[in-house]
Amino acid sequence: MKKTVAIAFVIVLVATATMSTQPVKAAELSGTITMSGAWAIYPLAVKWGEAFKKLHPKVTMNISAGGAGKGMTDALSGSVDIGMVSREVDKAEKAKGAYPVFIAKDGVFPTVCAKNPAVKNILAKGITKAIFIDLYINAKSLTWKKVAGGPSAPVHTYTRSDACGAASAWAATLGKFKQDQLKGVGVYGDPGLLEAVRRDALGMGYNNLSYIFKGEKVTPGIKIIPIDANNNGKVDPSERIDTRAKAYTGISSGTYPGSRREFFVTNGKSKGLAAKFIEFALSDAGIKVMNEVGGYVPLSKAERNKEIKQIH
Repeated sequence: MKKTVAIAFVIVLVATATMSTQPVKAAELSGTITMSGAWAIYPLAVKWGEAFKKLHPKVTMNISAGGAGKGMTDALSGSVDIGMVSREVDKAEKAKGAYPVFIAKDGVFPTVCAKNPAVKNILAKGITKAIFIDLYINAKSLTWKKVAGGPSAPVHTYTRSDACGAASAWAATLGKFKQDQLKGVGVYGDPGLLEAVRRDALGMGYNNLSYIFKGEKVTPGIKIIPIDANNNGKVDPSERIDTRAKAYTGISSGTYPGSRREFFVTNGKSKGLAAKFIEFALSDAGIKVMNEVGGYVPLSKAERNKEIKQIH
């Protein structure tokens, strides 16, 4: 009897030891992450979502565009887990619970149709902020002759009809203005605004970095208007942005006037799946996805680490 008990005790010890040395697997992530907001962030968010789902097959991503304003509203109302907001978050929004995490650097660029009759002068001399302000803020009826020494044909200004970060950033580039102060024909979404200008030889608009370039070059049918920031009547080398590389340099250095920041916004500190996804976006794997997508300037390692600390 004693022998039997001893043998049983040894078996229990062996079983316990075996169990204690088995690797403990982390629980597989599952559930749904909902996101809405900025057109500027949408293409990147979709690719991040695809990469995240490959790592966690039981996670479902539900991502939609609609403008930064919608992203903020949806995040604060709890309609989505994460709002995509391509502008700075103001104090009033933070007071309501908006919790922003800086995820990428971007820029907004004034555009003109490549068939504009004054395009050569525009690219050689640029356009001053004062002219942009007259067109977009003061709603002056200017001709391309007045603006760029072209024909006596009117400038057709286009702006965004949806509440968005691009319009907010463009207004801020011109001065201490807000989106609702911008004048022009309202067009919904980044793709819509790009197409409106491309089809109108007398048109002028603005677009996000991720939409303005196709590969390394500017999207066919569109030209970036150089901003003559120092008012010297000519385009200096630092003001001429006609490749993605030049745009990246201007944005990362902060020298380009239309530079801006992009955010993921949650209602209060992110938690659960949303926090895991945001952390992934800021990881080295997330930066790899960003570089593959193109059209966004990544944060430095130090900047990313600072944002990750805010999540926890």
